[in-house]
Amino acid sequence: PEELQELEKLRGIIMRAISDGKLTAEESDAIKVAIREDGKVTQQEMAMVREFITEKIASGELERDWEE
Repeated sequence: PEELQELEKLRGIIMRAISDGKLTAEESDAIKVAIREDGKVTQQEMAMVREFITEKIASGELERDWEE
């Protein structure tokens, strides 16, 4: 249903953002907006961020392309 559609949309946004091996501040912001869009943050959304972004940054597969 709707939650699955939201997860697929988020997955698409994440996959496009990381496809070049770099995550820009703008891409990170777009991901955060998509997660908060429905007013709640689900465990599935956080697991997706952890799997595709956090773990890949930690392993060196993905690079953050901005300064704090």
